[in-house]
Amino acid sequence: MMEQDKNLSNSDRKRKIIVVGGGPAGVQAALRAQELGAEVTILESNKLGGTAYNEGPAPVRTLARAARLRTDAKLYSQFGLEGDLPKVNFGEAIENANRVAAHANEVWHLTSIVKQQGITVIDEVGPAHFVNKNTLEISDGRQFTADKIILAVGGKPRKLSIPGNELALSFHDLWQMKELPKRVTVVGGSATGCQLASILIDFGAEVDVIEFADRLTPPSDKDISRRLEEAFKKRGMNVLTGTGCDSIEKENGKLKVSFTKDEKKQSLETDAVFLMVGWPANVSGLNLAAAGVEMNGPYIKVNEYLQTNVPEIFVAGDANGVSMFVQSAAHQARVAAENAVEGAEKVYNPQAIATGSFTEPEYGSVGMTEDQALKEYDCLIETVDYTALPRAVMDGRTDGFCKLIVDRKTKLLLGAHVLGSYSAEVIQVAATCIVAKMNIHDIAELELAFPTFTEAIGMAAQRISKKLRMENQESESVK
Repeated sequence: MMEQDKNLSNSDRKRKIIVVGGGPAGVQAALRAQELGAEVTILESNKLGGTAYNEGPAPVRTLARAARLRTDAKLYSQFGLEGDLPKVNFGEAIENANRVAAHANEVWHLTSIVKQQGITVIDEVGPAHFVNKNTLEISDGRQFTADKIILAVGGKPRKLSIPGNELALSFHDLWQMKELPKRVTVVGGSATGCQLASILIDFGAEVDVIEFADRLTPPSDKDISRRLEEAFKKRGMNVLTGTGCDSIEKENGKLKVSFTKDEKKQSLETDAVFLMVGWPANVSGLNLAAAGVEMNGPYIKVNEYLQTNVPEIFVAGDANGVSMFVQSAAHQARVAAENAVEGAEKVYNPQAIATGSFTEPEYGSVGMTEDQALKEYDCLIETVDYTALPRAVMDGRTDGFCKLIVDRKTKLLLGAHVLGSYSAEVIQVAATCIVAKMNIHDIAELELAFPTFTEAIGMAAQRISKKLRMENQESESVK
């Protein structure tokens, strides 16, 4: 612990903490710092809740739910039901998503709850900027000084550096749309781009996806990428991987998107273009230079304690680029708060980050991909196709799989990847098994509810467990 930290912790004066940003990371950081006895102030440019509630996962999942309901109607005849495919009132679907986004403040009264904990909330005041390493100023000229500052400013959509990028939309623009474009082109085929593309095609739009990498969702396990692309194409989506977007221009009342694929210049005509090509730290106007804070590419540079090169300043959430998920932001916030209040001693070291997507079909992952695991371990890999899963057959949702990756030596689960219905829920069980360090034989003995999609984890585990027993028997017979 630094000498300054020791002196402050031994004094009667409460340590003053400023949290910049009121999203999940900011709120969690403030609550934890206050719990530890600090005097805490949150500076938030808009309303508490951040992108996660106001423009990100909460409203997006609501839109995905509407899209899923419409898709489910396509299965009516299979179950002996009659009825037409629901029509889409896109404007009302957007309004409903916006109502959910407002839920955190209008129903849960998030701001009031935070204030009731003794935290000072300065919100809807525009962006703050550094005056020096301990002081921030907001738009009305008020200045706030603290012993330590936690930046939880999140990210913002990246603008692709191509001619005509001003003609493209971002996720922020989605919530003001009233009509569904006939054709939409999504540039960027990672998680966010795939979610938007999936929702829009389910609402009835024609959809193109342009991805520079050689597959969709490049960080995902290769089987997730492959099967997701197959599912998208089956639904009529135009998926262009290994493709670079060169320009966007207006032409005959439409938008012309020029791109390069297989070294050939091509183009397509569309009604709207969404750029989903990155989420850099939202530091514009923050004036990090005044505090002497260094960047690492598009993110704020931090060490293992989530501390910047300036000891008084910490960063939690998307702005540091370490692990850009809501659940990670909340975990980082608690670590950053403890380090800010008590001294930088706690390392951010997540054991298992479970991720899930709102695409159709959904996908979820935790731990290592197959390619990552094979580089470091002698692995056993087992995949249960959903055509063999009772619940999937019952639901008419057999377009999925569950893959488990196990270290042959330790018998521990290294990674799990699922695609299909309820994947974001199923993957939680695998994450729990990893954190609990359950060996594959123990996982195989779990009495998981029947019939469920989660049962696929047990089925895959049982297969691997059987293989290991057979290998052991063969080894014993050789001896």
